[in-house]
Amino acid sequence: MVTLRRKGCYIKGDVMCTMLLLLLFFLLLYLRQVLLSSEWDKSAWKLEIFRPTTSSRTLLGTDEARVAKESPPSPVSRSKPHLPPCEPKSKRPQPKSKVQSKSKGKTKSRQKKVTPTKTSVPLPTLPLFDFPGYLREKDKRNFQLLIDQPRKCQPEGSKGAGQSHELYMLIAVKSVAADFDKRQVVRRTWGKETKSIRTVFLLGVPKNRTALPLWNQLLTYESQTFEDILLWDFEDTFFNLTLKEIHFLEWINHTCPQVKFIFKGDADVYVNVDNIMEMLQDEKSDQDLFVGDIIVNAKPIRRRSSKYYVPEFVYGSALYPSYAGGGGFVMSGYTARRLSASCQQVELFPIDDVFLGMCLQLIGIKPSRHQGFRTFGIPRPSAAPHLQTFDPCFYRELMVVHSLSVPQIWLMWNLLHDPKLSCHNRTRPTSTAFKWKIGKSGKETETDYDEKRVFVTHD
Repeated sequence: MVTLRRKGCYIKGDVMCTMLLLLLFFLLLYLRQVLLSSEWDKSAWKLEIFRPTTSSRTLLGTDEARVAKESPPSPVSRSKPHLPPCEPKSKRPQPKSKVQSKSKGKTKSRQKKVTPTKTSVPLPTLPLFDFPGYLREKDKRNFQLLIDQPRKCQPEGSKGAGQSHELYMLIAVKSVAADFDKRQVVRRTWGKETKSIRTVFLLGVPKNRTALPLWNQLLTYESQTFEDILLWDFEDTFFNLTLKEIHFLEWINHTCPQVKFIFKGDADVYVNVDNIMEMLQDEKSDQDLFVGDIIVNAKPIRRRSSKYYVPEFVYGSALYPSYAGGGGFVMSGYTARRLSASCQQVELFPIDDVFLGMCLQLIGIKPSRHQGFRTFGIPRPSAAPHLQTFDPCFYRELMVVHSLSVPQIWLMWNLLHDPKLSCHNRTRPTSTAFKWKIGKSGKETETDYDEKRVFVTHD
């Protein structure tokens, strides 16, 4: 019995020692964990636990290697490979899931597309035009005329270089230096000069001069050959078309003060000059006349991605004054001379069509709308979807049609002047003034003014 009791005491003492040793072992593990979490490699420890994607893993691995190189060796770092088997092992296999295997092949393509992890933050839409810079430079409105045509308004056979004679109609076409093909098709078709009609092309200096090498020599040779180039010393950009407008009006006042009528338009339009001449038969050149595709109650575009975007600090009113679409319009010489004076009093505006409407409003001229001017192109009627809108008989009744290519202008000119052309039904296409689109909610939706193009289908 005494022996059994002694053995029981020995057993109890061994159990107590074992418990104390285990407690001491866990205490040491706890202290080791605390030391690891408080030392310099705390960030590296957390990076091993939280690594969500392949791209972030690459970035974090680079940071970890950089920290390891920059940090001095320490006794704690030597024991780092033997990490405690608590949480890290359970979380390490997570990056090796299907998501990881799928993202390996896409890593290179993502790097090529340059899509960083900040794609979730949308960038603001930048306007297409530097309006603060425009406001700083808007008072510069006098530029030198580099290429002039001082004898343009003199009819054939006139004597005296400085003598100015009456000219019935002057055709002025907005163009850029690179569009030689467009100028050529105008010269050979509807812009062909006669004894009573003269043509000039309005240009500025190219903004990207490397895109057209020797552009100045091109325009010099072109002017010597055709004598119809007017070139001013300002950059030929969309928002500088206003400068082109006021300089052309000044040139009219100085060089062609006796011209009776003026047609001004773009190079990508088809113009039926015969119809315009017929319309002007009952008009007087010494009275106000301004005819075109008139846009009424148009709103400023506030969408920053639009070509016609105008911020409120540039134009704060809710509506623009009535103005003609820039594809083409006709005015009398008397009105042109009045506009030249009024535009000197109006502050420059970056959209030339609207700017001219402001000048008309200043002198109290209300522009007249004619349905033969189609500066938004020709919509195909929904009631007759089979109708070919490129039918010459359809164009025969129009005066100006916008947005045509060079081959289309050449083709339409020859079709309309074909002696075999026979139009039995004289179809006069009807059109309405510019209107804002109506959305499904019944409210007007913002739209660009040149959104409707030729050969489109209307609902």
